Amino acid sequence: MPSIARMPITARRVRLLMPVAALLFLGLALLIRALDDGALRQYSGTALYASMVWAGVLFLWPRLAPVPAGAVATTFCWMVECAQLTGVPAELSARSLAARLALGVRFDPVDLAWYPVGVVPLMLLHHLVRARARPERRPPPDVVPAPASVPSDTRR
Repeated sequence: MPSIARMPITARRVRLLMPVAALLFLGLALLIRALDDGALRQYSGTALYASMVWAGVLFLWPRLAPVPAGAVATTFCWMVECAQLTGVPAELSARSLAARLALGVRFDPVDLAWYPVGVVPLMLLHHLVRARARPERRPPPDVVPAPASVPSDTRR
């Protein structure tokens, strides 16, 4: 029986795990929000928002490699942040708490730097998990390779 660390990563498993991951990121963000009202609250929320977006990207495209998944998540966050320059998210946020949580209210250039903080560690973890789950291509070091077969001359 394969160990959990060596189990194949299937699209179905990723789709089942990503909502759980997003809920964990949300729970952590809400916990920090309840305990702190300073910079930690603001910047951790920004980074954890990006982490939730990363989980959403992998939910939609479960076979995406770590770097493209991280690039899509970060780019999406940057686009949402830049959209705040238009005032449309602020208008929608005034009418809806969901819009406020998803789109924000006002542009903050510092947030642009915090989005990768929420995504890059997940890209590294994603890479490590994929590398560990890949089947080994070489025999273990204690296995002696079979000798090369030598063609024999059968015309004697």
